[in-house]
Amino acid sequence: MSNLWNALLATPFVLGSALTLASSAAAAETAETVSVDALSNSDSIQLAQVTSVSDLSDVLPSDWAYTALQRLVEEYGCLEGYPDRSFRGNRAMTRYEFAAGLNSCLDVIVQLIGGTDGDDLDTIRRLQEEFAAELATIRGRVDTLEADVAELEANQFSTTTKLKGQLDAHLVVPFDAPDDFEEVTFEYRARLNFDTSFTGEDRLRIRFQSSDSDNSLGDFSGGLASTSGPGSGGEDNVRLDDVYYSFPIGSRISAIISANSTVSDDFVTSTIVPFDGPGVADFSGPVFYDQLGVGGDSLGVGLNVAFTDNIILDLGYATADGQDADRGIFNEYEYIVQLNYLSDGLIDAAITYMNGEAGDGNGVDDIIAGLLNLDLGRFEVGGYYADQDGDESWQGGIAVNDFFGSSSAGAYIGEDFDDDFIAEAYFSVDVNQYWSLTPAVLYVDPDGADEEIYGVIRSTFSF
Repeated sequence: MSNLWNALLATPFVLGSALTLASSAAAAETAETVSVDALSNSDSIQLAQVTSVSDLSDVLPSDWAYTALQRLVEEYGCLEGYPDRSFRGNRAMTRYEFAAGLNSCLDVIVQLIGGTDGDDLDTIRRLQEEFAAELATIRGRVDTLEADVAELEANQFSTTTKLKGQLDAHLVVPFDAPDDFEEVTFEYRARLNFDTSFTGEDRLRIRFQSSDSDNSLGDFSGGLASTSGPGSGGEDNVRLDDVYYSFPIGSRISAIISANSTVSDDFVTSTIVPFDGPGVADFSGPVFYDQLGVGGDSLGVGLNVAFTDNIILDLGYATADGQDADRGIFNEYEYIVQLNYLSDGLIDAAITYMNGEAGDGNGVDDIIAGLLNLDLGRFEVGGYYADQDGDESWQGGIAVNDFFGSSSAGAYIGEDFDDDFIAEAYFSVDVNQYWSLTPAVLYVDPDGADEEIYGVIRSTFSF
C-alpha cells in the first residue's frame, strides 16, 4: 500500500512537469520534419542512467525542484541524465525525450499498482471522493489568483518602469544663531524618480524635483543634506533634476552617461563614510566632493572598473556648458578619479583626486583626499582628510547600527575648507517601512564669527 501511495503522489508531478515541458517544446517546434534516426544520434536520446540525484552535476540542493528530482531518481528510478551527467533542467525538451521519460515513469507506476488488490483500490476511490470538495476549493482559488494576476498585468504602470518617490521635510529650530536666522523654519524637498530597465541590469532614471531654498542654517557649510540648496531653480518650482543612463559593460565594468545634475560623488562606487545618508547636515557627506562646483549642469560620463571584487576604480567627467555651441564640453568642467578598497569585513578605504577648469578658462586647485571606514559590527568609525592647495578639510566620527531595534545613531566632528568647525549628532528611527524620523543637533563655530547651534527634525516619506 505504501508503494502505491508513493506512486500516486509522484504521478501528478511527473505528468504535470512532462506536459508543461512538452507544451513548451511544441510551441517552439518548427514545421521542419526531423527523422527518428537523426535524433537517435543526438544528446536528446543518448541518456545515462543515474541512481542518485547527486550524480547530476548541475542539480543543487538549493534548486526549487530538488526534492522532486530526488524522489524520481532514487525512489522510482525513472529519471535519466545526459552522457556528461547533467540534467539541463532549464532547457526545453523534445517530444522524444518527453515520450521516453513518461514511458519510464509509467512503467514504474504500473508495476507498483500491479501489486495492489481490490480493497486498496476501493480505499483510493473513497479518499478521492472525500477530498473532492477540498480539491475544488483549491482549483477555485488558483483560478481567482490567475484572474487577479491578469488584471494587475493589464493595469500596471509599465512593464519596464518603476515610479519611486521621496519627501524630506525639515523643522529647523535655532538655539543660538545670528539675528537673520533666529526664527523657526520649515523646509522640504520632494522627488519623483522614474527608473526604467531594459535588460534587468541597466537603469534609465528621469527625476523631477521641487524644493524650498536652503537658507535656514546660517554659516553651516552646505546647509541641509536633503534640500536642493540655493540656485536650484527657485522655490517650489518643479525641475528636471536627473537624466542619466547607467549600464554594465561585461562583468567588471559599469558606465553612466548623464544630461544634468551628475557630478563628483555621483560617479563613485562609495563615499566610504557611514554618515553620508543618515546625517541631516550636508557636511555629513564628504564636503570635498562638492568643493569644485564647476560641472554637472550638462554632460557627465563615468566608468567603474572592478579589478577584483574588492578593488574598484572610479572615473568621472562632468561639464557645465555642453549644450552651448560657443563653449562645448571641454570648458568649465571637473573630473574625478577614485580608487576604492571595499571589503565585506573590517576596512573600506579610498583615495581620491579631483581637478577641473572654471568658467573663465582658468584651472582650479586640485583636491587630494583619503577616506577610511572601520566596520566593527554594531558600530562603524569613519572619516576623511582632504587637501586643496594647502586648505584642509577633515571629518571623523562614529555611527551605531541597529540602535534599539529599527533605529540608528551617529555623531561626527570636522572642519571645512574655510576653517569652520562643525559637529552633528543624529538619531534615526523607522516609524514604519515608509516613514522615518531623524532628530539632530547641529553645531558650527565659523572662523571669525560666533558659534551657532540648531535643532532639526527631518521627516522622510518614501514609496
